[in-house]
Order: sequence, then structure tokens, then C-alpha cells
Amino acid sequence: MQDDPYDFTRFIDPYLESFERYGQTNFISFRPIPSMIEIESIVEDFMELLFPGRSGRRVLSHDCIRDVVITLMNRIGESLQKQIYLAWYHENPLGLADEETEPYQALAIQVVEKLFEALPSLRKMMKEDSQAAFDGDPAATSIRETILSYPGVRALTIHRISHFLYQENVPLVPRMLSETVHKQTGIDIHPGATIGRCLFIDHGTGVVIGETSVIGNQVKIYQGVTLGALSFPKNACGSLIRGAKRHPTLKDRVTVYANATLLGDITIGENTIVGSNAWIRHDVPANTLVQNEEPKNVMREIMPRQGIRPCDNEAGALQRS
Repeated sequence: MQDDPYDFTRFIDPYLESFERYGQTNFISFRPIPSMIEIESIVEDFMELLFPGRSGRRVLSHDCIRDVVITLMNRIGESLQKQIYLAWYHENPLGLADEETEPYQALAIQVVEKLFEALPSLRKMMKEDSQAAFDGDPAATSIRETILSYPGVRALTIHRISHFLYQENVPLVPRMLSETVHKQTGIDIHPGATIGRCLFIDHGTGVVIGETSVIGNQVKIYQGVTLGALSFPKNACGSLIRGAKRHPTLKDRVTVYANATLLGDITIGENTIVGSNAWIRHDVPANTLVQNEEPKNVMREIMPRQGIRPCDNEAGALQRS
């Protein structure tokens, strides 16, 4: 009798041997962790809370907006509080026993309340981002269009939430929020990045903004731009020094065009324009234009291709058949 071709049990034991009991690449026998599925749902609820009616599920009126906001805020609050609690419980920075959950639950509630208290001022910045997108893109027909469909507006909206949680030292959840939007938009903003008012990220695909980046007001960034680290400082033991400033600072009204790469703890002065494909590793003074030398275009005459007429090709096929 032949073995069942759909029986894969012979692979189980060798595979299980690949799991290290004390390694950090699995989550077996550890405390529960936040859910990426729940985080993705929180992102959508936040977008609707911050821009009510955006989803198009229903037509809102001033008479019903209060009830809608209450429902969304309660749903977000309950779900986000749980995910933050799980993050702290899993990381366990206080070294508590498994049954000691109350301190982390209290911390989670406190952070969510602080976030909701800050929402009016955060939302003002988000509205300014959508206005900056409209002002900076002649293809935009309205501010509503930028809110509905511009990836940069979505990425910045959620970044301002994740950055707030990052500043409150919440583990895991801020990065999960930013990674959800990275997957949706192609824009990778670390939650630690400090971003001023009225940033416009045009197109956005491939933009990378590192953890210690600082961006001023009224800055414009195009697709493919990297604000990265040039090198990673290490301590005497050779381990990475985490948290050190290692990414660029862009002062007010800087414009960085497509595919430019800015590396290291450098400062780009006010009103500076960085051209496409530039590679910058040093400070740039204010009111400067930085660009690569104009590439040389070479044109030469070529012989036209001799194509095959469709009727000739069909006739040949008929003869061969």
C-alpha cells in the first residue's frame, strides 16, 4: 500500500526542532501579543473618526455627528486600550508576575485618555496636512480628494497618532500602526520621527523617514526620498547605541525631489531645494539649491525595424498548416 500523498506528518518533527525555546523568533509559551488584525481595524476607525463620513458608508448630518463620534471613539478606545495593554503585558518592563495585570491595564487606559484629549490639536495638524497636499499639487481638485485618496495624507494622519503613542513609551503598537500604513501606501515613516506642520508627501511610494528624523514646517517631499542613517554608532562592546540622533533634520520650507537620499545626522537649512537623485551626507546651508550635474543626452540615428505585416504572417501560417 502506497503512502498517502497528502500525509505530511514526516515533516513535522524536523520542523519543530527549528524552534528555539529561548529564541525571539517565535511566540511560544510567552505572554499574549497585540493583534495586527485589530491594529488594521483601528487604523480604519481612526481615519473615519478624524474625517467623519470619509468611508462613504452613510451620509452624515450635523444632527447625527455626535452619535457617530461617540460610537467611533468608544470602539477605538476599547480596542486600542486592549492592544496597548497587551503590548505592555508582553514586554513586561516592570517585571510583574503573570497575574499582576492591573498596573498595565491602568497605564493603557491612561494613555488612551491622554490621546483622546490631544485629538483636537492633532486633528488640526492633520487638516493642515490635507490643505498642504491641495496647495502643493495642481492635479488636486479639492481638499476632500486629498483626504480620500492621497497616500501621503493617510500616512501622516496615522503617523501623528503613532508618534504620540511612541512618545508615551508604548511598545509594539506604534510600530504596528506605522507598518499597517506602510503596507497600504508604500510610505515608511518610523513612529519616532518628529514632523512639523503642513508636510506634503507627493505620490509617496518608496519614501523612507527614519526614527530620529526631524522635519520642520511646510516641507515638501516627493516619491522615493530616503531620510536614512549613514552609520550606526556602537558602544565599547560593539553593540548598537539605540536612540542616538542618526537621521537628517530638514528645516522649514525645504523641498526634496524624487529619489534623493539624505543620510546621517545632518541639517538641511531653510528654503533649500534638493534635486532629484541627489546623494547628500553633509549639512546644507539655508537658501541653497543642490542638484546633480545635468546629464548629457546622446542621440544617434538608428535604422527602422523591419516589421512583419499581419497578413503575411497569417498567410504563412495557413501554408504551413
